[in-house]
Amino acid sequence: MSRAVVIGGGFGGLAAAIRLRAKGYDVTIIDRCKRLGGRAQVFERDGYRHDAGPTVITAPFLIEELFQLLGARMEDYVRLVPLPLWYRFFYPDGSTFDYGGTVEDTRREIARISPEDVEGYNGLLAESERIYDVGFSQLADKPFHRFGAMLKTLPAMLRLGSHRTVWQLVKRHLKHDKLRQAFSVQPLLVGGNPFSTTSIYNLIHFLERAHGVHFAMGGTGALVDGLERLLRENGVEIRLQTTVAAIETDRGRVSGVRLESGERLVADLIVSNTDPAHVYDDLLARRDAKVSARLKTRLARKSMGLFVLFFGTEGTYENVAHHTIWLGPRYKALLNDIFNKKVLAEDFSLYLHRPTATDPSFAPAGHESFYALVPVPNLQAGIDWSVEGPRLRDRVVAALERTLLPGLTDTIRSDFFMTPEDFLTDYLSPAGAGFSIAPHFTQSAWFRFHNRAEGPENLFLVGAGTHPGAGLPGVIASAKVLEHLVPPVVGGGAAGGRHSAGAA
Repeated sequence: MSRAVVIGGGFGGLAAAIRLRAKGYDVTIIDRCKRLGGRAQVFERDGYRHDAGPTVITAPFLIEELFQLLGARMEDYVRLVPLPLWYRFFYPDGSTFDYGGTVEDTRREIARISPEDVEGYNGLLAESERIYDVGFSQLADKPFHRFGAMLKTLPAMLRLGSHRTVWQLVKRHLKHDKLRQAFSVQPLLVGGNPFSTTSIYNLIHFLERAHGVHFAMGGTGALVDGLERLLRENGVEIRLQTTVAAIETDRGRVSGVRLESGERLVADLIVSNTDPAHVYDDLLARRDAKVSARLKTRLARKSMGLFVLFFGTEGTYENVAHHTIWLGPRYKALLNDIFNKKVLAEDFSLYLHRPTATDPSFAPAGHESFYALVPVPNLQAGIDWSVEGPRLRDRVVAALERTLLPGLTDTIRSDFFMTPEDFLTDYLSPAGAGFSIAPHFTQSAWFRFHNRAEGPENLFLVGAGTHPGAGLPGVIASAKVLEHLVPPVVGGGAAGGRHSAGAA
């Protein structure tokens, strides 16, 4: 049986391992963390549970497909529930905008703020659907390692205005500044600045509208646990707290991996779910990486970093939504500080996650579980997080106490935080970037890191830094690209699985 090694157990690696097993490969998945999930780790402190990674599921059909590939049903492993309210936007003046539910619900909320923008929203939704039909439905799982593939899609991309930014697209349709902010923040969910991210990423709006926003009961960690169980049931070997030191090659082909312990694992095929820059700079010998790959690692613009404050509260905050986007006094100027000037400003915006709004098991009875995620500059800014981390923690607590969580100073329990330095140390993320490289037009499709590696044969890349991009749907779709690149093993199908007629 052909042997495949998957480096990294994030969602891209999990999806790749499932697809390779369904094609008949003998699969080993390796991850340096204590559990699978990559950045979707789970932290437990004093009875409070925290999902450390993605908390929003917007394309459940992609997850369902993974279970079906191995003859299983997702509902037997994890339960996803649709959320009636997707996000609540909280503005500096104390006003709110609730986004989610039906189209009519959204139109009513828009009319409450700016009646003249209802018709503009209809146009924005229609344009988002057109982008989705091409950018997601047609191209998300297609390989772009050949420039010819880019040339074929370029006319459609130009017709969709992909050279414009998300902000420019939203501004064309909406006039009120609060609504412009609410409908342009989606790039931040995948590591991009709305003022420089290609408008192709506005497809996220229609993706949410078409399939809803869901939450995994038990958290994203429960979804990871379900996928791990599926892998183990189908004979996939899982090695945790194990770090790959090098990808080894022989005459232009990958031959295996060398672990930090010195152990070597032979492989006929390798899929890496680590950051592509780490692959080309640290795991491959210089001679094994093409010039194009080395240039990308040197020149690619990274996403922003993340500061994440995890905490519990003694007492409840029933009026706080499951997902709140808390916007600070500045929008464009703050994003310019984060992405371009690379300075840590005194003000900030944040995303507040309250999973106990949907699943009380995240905290003891009468308590709540929260995390507050703040976009910050990545490590290229040279910020001393040993100093600035505690300061930012205090500013976040004070801001939330002043607005959404009165009395927080007295009720907060068991708090701790992660900074970009932790992303570098724990996940080997270059520059501590939260989402690998940023989603600019010139870092998308063929310009992004290719799923077929720019190096030795039989090396493939999945995950946030590769096509189609970051975010849960993106990284799962990156593994789906392998259907076009990796052939099935003749006579080697996994029990209950079904083969795809992939082409080498």
